[in-house]
Amino acid sequence: MGTHQEDEQLLSETPLLESGSRGEYTGDGSVDVNGKPVLKHNTGNWRACPFILSTECCERLAYYGIATNLVTYLTKKLHEGNVSAARNVTTWQGTCYLTPLIGAVLADAYWGRYWTIAVFSTIYFVGMAMLTLSASVPALKPPSCVGTVCPTANPEQFGIFFFGLYLIALGTGGIKPCVSSFGADQFDDTDPSERVRKGSFFNWFYFSINIGALISSSFLVWVQDNLGWGLGFGIPTLFMALAIGSFFSGTPIYRFQKPGGSPLTRMCQVVVASFRKWNVKVPHDSSLLYELQEGSAIEGSRKLEHSDELKCLDKAAVVSDIEVKSGDYSNPWRLCTVTQVEELKILLRMFPIWATGIVFAAVYAQMSTMFVEQGMVMDTKIGSFTIPPASLSTFDVISVIVWVPLYDRFLVPAARKFTGKERGFSELQRMGIGLFISILSMVAAAFVEIKRLQIAKSLDLVDSKVAVPISIFWQIPQYFLVGASEVFTFIGQLEFFYDQSPDAMRSLCSALSLLTTALGNYLSSLILTIVTSITTKGGKPGWIPDNLNQGHLDYFFWLLAGLSSLNLLVYVLCAARYKSKKAC
Repeated sequence: MGTHQEDEQLLSETPLLESGSRGEYTGDGSVDVNGKPVLKHNTGNWRACPFILSTECCERLAYYGIATNLVTYLTKKLHEGNVSAARNVTTWQGTCYLTPLIGAVLADAYWGRYWTIAVFSTIYFVGMAMLTLSASVPALKPPSCVGTVCPTANPEQFGIFFFGLYLIALGTGGIKPCVSSFGADQFDDTDPSERVRKGSFFNWFYFSINIGALISSSFLVWVQDNLGWGLGFGIPTLFMALAIGSFFSGTPIYRFQKPGGSPLTRMCQVVVASFRKWNVKVPHDSSLLYELQEGSAIEGSRKLEHSDELKCLDKAAVVSDIEVKSGDYSNPWRLCTVTQVEELKILLRMFPIWATGIVFAAVYAQMSTMFVEQGMVMDTKIGSFTIPPASLSTFDVISVIVWVPLYDRFLVPAARKFTGKERGFSELQRMGIGLFISILSMVAAAFVEIKRLQIAKSLDLVDSKVAVPISIFWQIPQYFLVGASEVFTFIGQLEFFYDQSPDAMRSLCSALSLLTTALGNYLSSLILTIVTSITTKGGKPGWIPDNLNQGHLDYFFWLLAGLSSLNLLVYVLCAARYKSKKAC
């Protein structure tokens, strides 16, 4: 967390953003739980963050308690094949990052972030409880294998399990886009010292995520593999209940941002108004475009400065003869404010940056699918102790836990001396570094697989569906590199989509950043499907058969490394052209 000395140093170097930002009340329009202007000295800031961070830690422990070892449950308990299990996992994880669009729209338009988190947390808990029952009640799961005969789950058993699983996906949709934004809302953007602390908050927010993930990928994976899946799913359910309790405990000291109405409606209004005035000429003087003199027309939003890009959208803010004659400026389907137009411009400017996150998310998805399946055919024993393959993701978490303090305490101050930026690196620079490291993780995974296949061939194990005597710890570098790339790319995305988004669209923009993870998982499923279809023609086993000793999983990792390299090139070009938003 940011130190007092660092805050004071930056305060001396940074002018006040707005008058009154050091007053008794916050300057960003936040209110207390009763809707009244909020006092700075006894609300928000770091005093409110422990409740939010502990909520996120417990919720992520619950999520990863399911996600980390899900591919093992599907293959070992529901008796699915490798490709089918991997596809189901990535499709579910993709849905978990798609449903935040629902939560974001509800939060920004109607309920606010607080109540959206509260409602969807309850749905999440119900899904967790159902999943626990499906793994505990004998009638709700298929019988165990008898020799090599493994009966598959019947439709009812599949139905109950996947219904609970997708209730969790819906529940997480109201939490993911709101918790990080709600935490950032506790810091007043108009106060320079609080703005610096907010930058530090995102680092520690991601740190809390990985504390939960660490417990899941080590302790919970061991419980699931050794003590049973009923208990292994029951413990995350208990922690989800703790997450809900922690969140409500901080209610009296939270700062709240008022919902500003439907962002989707406002964007549609700009598009419609622009088309209706397609033949209207945009004035050279932007001050002639329509904007309210006092405050903003959008609840919970500050005004945005006019930008020269995408001038065709400026037509929506041109005051035509019709408005002048009628004196009616209140129809947003005919006339929009500059701020409303700029909201849509901001989203369109962010789109290329957003799109480049999809391939990175596809790489990240391998950690819970192909990395685990690779580990299943490696030596998992240390003496008499068997290491669950999914528990190797612990090293990803350890990497994040090591990198976050290093980044926050050492890299940021060192980089700040050279760049002059408050946070050391810009969000775009930070994300680019992470994309590069993700390429290295795929290269490391490919080399491990090459070595594993060489040993399998030398020992004549190619046609045997058995583990190859190469230690699973050879996977550590690929997990560690994925963790390092997360610290740069995922946290950079959190900062970028919060800071660059319009005030009244922050939940939506956070959901859009999460959507890259959804699309990345879907992209991973699509690549798996295409690769399997092409490489199994003519009766060949393909790159990823059920017996990986007959396959070429290394080719799959090389394919992802190549796609990631191309993606990085596109990202650099897009980042170089990006223009940041400007608030009035």
